[in-house]
Amino acid sequence: MHFKTVALIGRYQDSGLDGPLRELCATLSAAGCQVMIEADTAQNTGITDLPIADYRQIGETADLAVVMGGDGTMLGAGRLLAPYKVPLIGINHGRLGFITDIPLQDATSALARVIEGDFEIEDRILLEGRVVRGDEVMFSGLALNDVVINRAGRGGMIELHIELDGSFMYNQRADGLIVSTPTGSTAYALSANGPILHPQLNAIVLVPVAPQTLSNRPIVIPDSGLLSMTITALGRVESGASVHFDMQSWSDCQPGDRIDVRRANDTLQFVHPAGYSFFSTLRRKLHWNRMPLLTDDTE
Repeated sequence: MHFKTVALIGRYQDSGLDGPLRELCATLSAAGCQVMIEADTAQNTGITDLPIADYRQIGETADLAVVMGGDGTMLGAGRLLAPYKVPLIGINHGRLGFITDIPLQDATSALARVIEGDFEIEDRILLEGRVVRGDEVMFSGLALNDVVINRAGRGGMIELHIELDGSFMYNQRADGLIVSTPTGSTAYALSANGPILHPQLNAIVLVPVAPQTLSNRPIVIPDSGLLSMTITALGRVESGASVHFDMQSWSDCQPGDRIDVRRANDTLQFVHPAGYSFFSTLRRKLHWNRMPLLTDDTE
């Protein structure tokens, strides 16, 4: 058996998870798996008859983590489990769900196939970044989707000086800048008119948010370098700026602060039932396969 010990992780404070999680538990137990449940998930669902574990214990003992929720749940679990090399499989109990890609109604059958060995594994890159002020690191974090620098509140635009491996790229004045992995290219970067990157690309995309100069376009760069973005000015004296590493935030950026971003050493493994297609996910989530209905008076 590939996955002897399986951890169940659910979306934080989702009251509707207990039934679906118990169904998955029954499927796993029938296949001979040892099942544990993440501590907050157990507390929020009332499922306390399984062994309860925190993320460190899951990382040290689990062969697979089943994440039920939305993409945000997967982002949080992925950052915490990536150093332990625990593969994850995502069940969509949220809304859009690009990385929790298995529909809830297919969860039991898909998981059964995976446990039987009918699966594929793919690696996804993560970003690691830090906020540096002078010689002091003010904040650091990991991101599976993106690192975002943006203006705080109603403040004016922020100005950034951007370098790759010490080579000057450009100055930008905008509401913000998104530094995205291929995984994150279907998240905030997509809504800011960034390109969709295939998850197997070794690349990072920079997407400006409402730039003052419309010729500031998204640019794709190799993931092998060090990207440095220095805040050179804020739009107003009282304005601020924030940096977000997925859902982790540092909200006290000042002019002169430098945000360094590079590819992290760890990668995250996603498990999919055999036959998974990234393009199929795009067609389904973005409705690319929907054709307009023709009427008699449509030419």
